[in-house]
Amino acid sequence: MFPSLNTQMDLIKSSTLDLLPEDELVKKIDRSIKNNKPLRVKLGADPSRPDLHIGHGVVLNKLRQFQDLGHHAVLIIGDFTAMIGDPTGKSKTRPQLTLEDTKINGESYLAQVGLILDGNKMEVCHNSTWLNKMTFSDVISLAGSYTVAQLLERDDFSKRYKSGTPISVHELLYPLAQAYDSYAVASDIELGGTDQKFNLLVGREIQRSYGMEPQCILTMPILEGTDGKEKMSKSLDNYIALTDLPRDIFGKVMSIPDELITRYARYAAFENDEYISELENKIKAGENPRNIKVEIAQKIVDKYHPAGSGHAAFEEFERIFKKKDLPDNIELKEFNYQSNSQNIINLIIDTELLNSKKEARRMIGQGAVSVSLAGEFNPEKISDPNYLLDISKKKLIKVGKRKFIYVINK
Repeated sequence: MFPSLNTQMDLIKSSTLDLLPEDELVKKIDRSIKNNKPLRVKLGADPSRPDLHIGHGVVLNKLRQFQDLGHHAVLIIGDFTAMIGDPTGKSKTRPQLTLEDTKINGESYLAQVGLILDGNKMEVCHNSTWLNKMTFSDVISLAGSYTVAQLLERDDFSKRYKSGTPISVHELLYPLAQAYDSYAVASDIELGGTDQKFNLLVGREIQRSYGMEPQCILTMPILEGTDGKEKMSKSLDNYIALTDLPRDIFGKVMSIPDELITRYARYAAFENDEYISELENKIKAGENPRNIKVEIAQKIVDKYHPAGSGHAAFEEFERIFKKKDLPDNIELKEFNYQSNSQNIINLIIDTELLNSKKEARRMIGQGAVSVSLAGEFNPEKISDPNYLLDISKKKLIKVGKRKFIYVINK
């Protein structure tokens, strides 16, 4: 039923940063083979936002590898922990969500993870199932399994404590709640990004305190966003969503800095060491980085869309940006405003071209917003954030290089 121990370890260790403790994992896999019993491999995802991006795909692909090796994937939809908000990497307390918000976001996660994971080999749990039922006595017992000193060893907590920045008690409970998930589902291995290492280690201690064999932990790299500076994040608008259209995925990959080419090849296109080595040799030999990006961008598109979508996206990209043509199938948004004259920033937000008014103002300031009458692509650049656009007739709004939408007031 299972590949050999060495075969499994080679695949598990590929592209992995932390594997702790490795000797315990070897024993778990060896026992799994002898007993013909799959390991339970846990991955938690807090649905604080409705969209997943290819940065999440890094660890999801590792979970898929465990599935391909014959092991059992346990996906935790953290609808309860998302209400708290993971304080990892945060310099201040995050705003809390309602359970209803997190459940709605969690529903979209299931469809998205199916783009990578095998749904037939997966167990899906919502941690509100057990965390919402805990009594105050249960919480006290859980909190008694870990010390404040241990929690303050965490880098972000330590920095906030030393700087006098408030830390809410519920934030201190977050690692314990996530750790309790590992006990609740009896995980043998837990996966996460490198920023989750502390939380995963707490899971080992909580399992041990409840009399359970502790899980091994495996961490994967954090993928940089398209800006090449910050980690991929929707709030920073440097992300590539799993559900983006082929042309958008392709265009965004083409915009990444050259120094990220090999990282995107390894962690977004999931290419092997041999391919990465060949890629590095091409770069050293002076091949045009643009040609390499075209290759990687097509591969990434094909990961999330039918085969051939990457090449079609490339052809559309060439047509739009070389010949200044418009993309195929531009969406039309119809509105029922009381007035035909609408502020350009409000339209950008209402059409979901951008997520925030701050970002819309920034794009206008950069000269990256233009409008034109439908059928007459002679764009007028907008420089005034107070500009009023008459949408009594169908108008085309363009934001940046890749975002187009038609609008009309009915």
